[in-house]
Amino acid sequence: MAGIPAADVRIDAALVTRLLEEQAPHLADPHVEPFAHGWDNEMFALGPGLLVRLPRRRAAADLIEHEIATLPRLAGRLPSPVPVPVFAGRPSRGYPWRWTVVPRLPGHSASGVPVPDRAAAAPGLAAFLAALHTAADDDAPANPYRGVPLAERAEGLSERVRVVAGDRAVRTWRAHATAPAWPGPPVWVHGDPHPMNLLLHSDGTLAGVIDFGDVCAGDPASDLAVAWLMFDADARAEFRAASSLSGAYDSAVWARAWAWALGLASVFALASDDMPALAAIARHGLAETLGDPEFSAAG
Repeated sequence: MAGIPAADVRIDAALVTRLLEEQAPHLADPHVEPFAHGWDNEMFALGPGLLVRLPRRRAAADLIEHEIATLPRLAGRLPSPVPVPVFAGRPSRGYPWRWTVVPRLPGHSASGVPVPDRAAAAPGLAAFLAALHTAADDDAPANPYRGVPLAERAEGLSERVRVVAGDRAVRTWRAHATAPAWPGPPVWVHGDPHPMNLLLHSDGTLAGVIDFGDVCAGDPASDLAVAWLMFDADARAEFRAASSLSGAYDSAVWARAWAWALGLASVFALASDDMPALAAIARHGLAETLGDPEFSAAG
């Protein structure tokens, strides 16, 4: 079974309750319940309005530090809510890393919404990413897995594409992965804006964006991969048209974004047997990238 990475620590409601009582008694609440189980973090509901977010493996410990450092400075420039921590915890007996308490944003995960009903989110998501993709601060985090030139990840990603989609898809992937590099200064990059990290209102419009653990400075193409991971062809065209209003993206960035989308969908496909929502994103992303006539004919 090819599942998400194994946890390095055991996290349960009792541990969360103890950490809160020790470090944030003003936030302690008798109602602490499991809320979400992710690739890097466990989430627990804390009463009706808060969530406790704890890394479940060592590789994610630095990522929550990045959220603590960057979300307060980014939130004010973004047109949709993001989960700025209201409290940052410290390591304690029985738990080795920092953790956060964040607001429970309105809306529901886009991963649970049928793909045709996500179209209303396209303009808002385009505006959100355009507002985010501005020149990054000098101390922005580096991330070896997002925002980097695809050549730096070619060996690992191309092999995953080969396993999932075959040799022809690898040739196509390489053709677009080697498109001209991002010509400007590094910009702020969310790093992981797939449907599980996007919240929608009941009318399908964007309600918020969560999980900034992969936030970094670099090439925005890895964020724009969401066009294939989130939308169908019609909504993707709307998303790209709305994105073009910023004037920031050229044709090469969309070629690299397509390659990112195929690469990420392949990674998800090979590590999601125990996470149905992520497996569904993988299937959709593979179908949309490999079926997109603008890009899939190359190679």
